[in-house]
This record gives sequence, structure tokens and C-alpha cells, in this order.
Amino acid sequence: MKPNSWAELVAHDLPRLVLLCVGVWLNAGDSLVTATIMPSVARDIGGYAMFAWGAAGFMLGAVVATASAGRLSERLGLRAGMAGSAAIYVMGCAVSALAPHILVFLVGRLVQGLGAGWIVGLCFVAVRVSFPQALWAKVFAAIAGVWGVATVLGPLVGGFFADHWRWAFWAFAAQAAVFGVAAPLGLKRDISRQESAGQTGQGLAAAQLAALAASTLLIAVAGVLAQPLESAGLVLAGLALLGVMLRMDAQARVQLLPRAACDLTTVTGSGYAMVFCLFAASIVFGVFGPALLQAIDGLSPLEAGYVIATESIGWTVTALAVSNLQGRREDLAIRAGAFAVMLGIAALALAMPHKSLLAIVLAGLVMGSGFGLMWSLASRRILASVPESEATIGASALPTLQVIGNITGAAVAGVLANLLGLSRGFDARTAIQAAPWLFGAFAPIAGLGVLAALRLTSPTPDLR
Repeated sequence: MKPNSWAELVAHDLPRLVLLCVGVWLNAGDSLVTATIMPSVARDIGGYAMFAWGAAGFMLGAVVATASAGRLSERLGLRAGMAGSAAIYVMGCAVSALAPHILVFLVGRLVQGLGAGWIVGLCFVAVRVSFPQALWAKVFAAIAGVWGVATVLGPLVGGFFADHWRWAFWAFAAQAAVFGVAAPLGLKRDISRQESAGQTGQGLAAAQLAALAASTLLIAVAGVLAQPLESAGLVLAGLALLGVMLRMDAQARVQLLPRAACDLTTVTGSGYAMVFCLFAASIVFGVFGPALLQAIDGLSPLEAGYVIATESIGWTVTALAVSNLQGRREDLAIRAGAFAVMLGIAALALAMPHKSLLAIVLAGLVMGSGFGLMWSLASRRILASVPESEATIGASALPTLQVIGNITGAAVAGVLANLLGLSRGFDARTAIQAAPWLFGAFAPIAGLGVLAALRLTSPTPDLR
């Protein structure tokens, strides 16, 4: 058996690997299944006017939770933190399942987001402290595989529960309950309580969390408004407040992010910038791709969903294939991956209006393969660059920047869509005219991600 191989990971760490994959599934599966059943929810409890708030509430809870997961693990330990987060998630599922009105349902979604966000954030912390560094890329590749499976199964599972949507939440509650019982047993005792010695300040960074929550709320609200000027103003206000939060965090005694998180001359800062930019740029495919495919190519919702799934398929297959790369080949893979994400987005801007389904599928595969090339390898490099004293907050910052990037990108896409006339409906003519601008606008954002990737892999000595 080769050292640090897939065989070694499966032979010695399979229970913990499966545990972390289940934790990630609770987040990924919940998001994708709920997106499928939301029309049924809105029909039954009168929520068409607040349709988009189901996802927005979940994401708001997830951002706050993932950002605080590192500090939570320091105070409670991983085992207690995992079990408590699972209990909160179960409570949220129960509220959503029993909701008699859309407002109660939205409260349930917010609580679910908190529970799921803490679970995912703690899973990333567990990767950092539970596995040797040489195996981190393989664990992240396995986690990417969970998202790939969820993307394929989500529409099917959601369709199965479409007429009995409340049972979908009970099903996730049952899975989370099992996870909450298994987590304390599956995590090693020596990592169940994180020693606080050497950490840069202890506490929950309440001021930064409040600013982050307010920033996320402004951006999320912008994503569901139909008025372009108002929504654009909210996006700008949310981003400005996010900048204020980052400045507060850099000067605070108790921090949410590592001290180098905003320093682009470091591996840590460049890596986080790359994560934010690439996820902000690529989310437009998942948000508006299905509707555009239905309007332009005449696909059914399920068919359009599986075209979008090509991104996750490319991501999963490529991530599993490159997890052994190190050194110079790792640098090349990270750079090529970031460039492929940008190339895929640019290709979608050209392919979407021309009804070229094969070209759209290939563009989705290219974009997903780009993430597969760089995500697990870049994540390993970012975590390795964080000082041991900031290990927990450094790990939880990865999913935090990913979620913030997704929310920001989705809100900006919503503003552009409204400006392009898509708020009045997705007829073929409007969709064909809007698609090049909608996707083309995000190629420069992906370009910033490419520049950050080049910086991340730069051999210059000022990167540390």
C-alpha cells in the first residue's frame, strides 16, 4: 500500500471520511432538493411572493455559521460542536416541515442554514486537524464528489417529494439525527477538544459576525428584488459593509479570519481572494442557466438541471484524478484550473444565445473541470499556509468565502438580469439577447480569480 494513497485513506480513515461526507451532504442535498420542491411549498402555504427567500434565508444562516465554526470548535470541541450543530439543523427541519405559513417556513430555513453551515465549517476544521497534510487534497476531492452526487440526485429526490414536500424535511432531519449521534463516535478523542493555547484571542467575534450578517442580508435582499436601481444599491452597500467587517476583523483581538486573509502578498490572502472571485463568477450558471436553457433550447426543468449538472460532474471526476499532484505539477494544475473556469464562463456567453446545446455542455464541463483541477490542491495549500495558532479559523474561512462569493455573484447576476429585462419573463427572444451580457459580465470577475491563482502559485519570496 502506497503511503498517502487512496488505499491508505480508505483503510485507515474511512469512518471519519464517510462522516465528513455525510455532513457535507446535509448541506448540498438540502440546498438542491429544496430548490426543486419550492414551487410545491409556495403553492401549499402561500409563498409565491416570497419564493426566493427560502434560499436567501438558508444562505444567510450558512454564512454566519461557517464564519463562526472555527471559534465554535475552539470553545466546544469538534465532537460537541458537531452534535450540537446537527441538533440545531434537526430543529430547523422540523420547523420547516410543520410550517403552516411561509413566514414560519422561512424561520425554519434560517435555522437549517445555521445548523448546516456549522456542520460544513466544522467538517473543514476536521479535515485540517484530523488528517495528515498529505491526504488533505484527497479528502477535499471526496467532498467535491459529494457535491457531484448531490447535483445529480437532488432533482430526482426533490421530484420524488414534490407532492409531499414536508417529508423531504423529515428525511433530512432523520439523517442529521443519525449524523449527530455518529459524530462524537467517529471523531478521535484527541481532536474532540481543541486546545486554546496559542490562539489569537478567544471568543465569538460578535461585532464582526453582526457586520457579516448585515452585509449578507443586504446582498441577499438585493438578489430577490425586481427593481434594478434599488437592488444594485443594496449590493454596493452590502459589499461596502463587508469591507468594513474585514477592516474590523484585521484590527480585532478576536478574529473570524486569519490575519493574512486580506493580504494579497501572502498565500493565504491570494488563496481566499481566488476562492471568492471564482465562486462569485461561476454561480451565474447555476442560478440562471436552467431558466435560459428552458427558454432558448426548449428543455424541460429536469433536462436543464442535468445540463447544469455537467459542471459538478467535471469537477468531481477531475478532482479525484489530480489529488496526487504535488510541487510544480500542483502549481500548473491550480493555474490551469482557474483559467478553465474563466474560459468556461466566456464560452457560455458565446454558446447560450446560439442554441448550441453541445457547446453549452462542453463549456459546463470545462468550468467544472477547472474547479476540479484547482479546488482540492489550492485548499491544501491555503490551509498549509495558515499558522497552527489560526488552524481552526483558517479552515472554516474556506467555506465562508465560498458561500459569500456565491451569494454576491447571485445578487449581481440578479441585478444584471433585471437590467436586461429578464424580470418580465424568460421568453426566447429576451433570453437570447440577455445571455451574452449576463455571462460575459462575469468573465472579468473570473479573470481576477486567475490573477489571484497566479499569485497563489508564485515562487516569489514575499508570498509566505
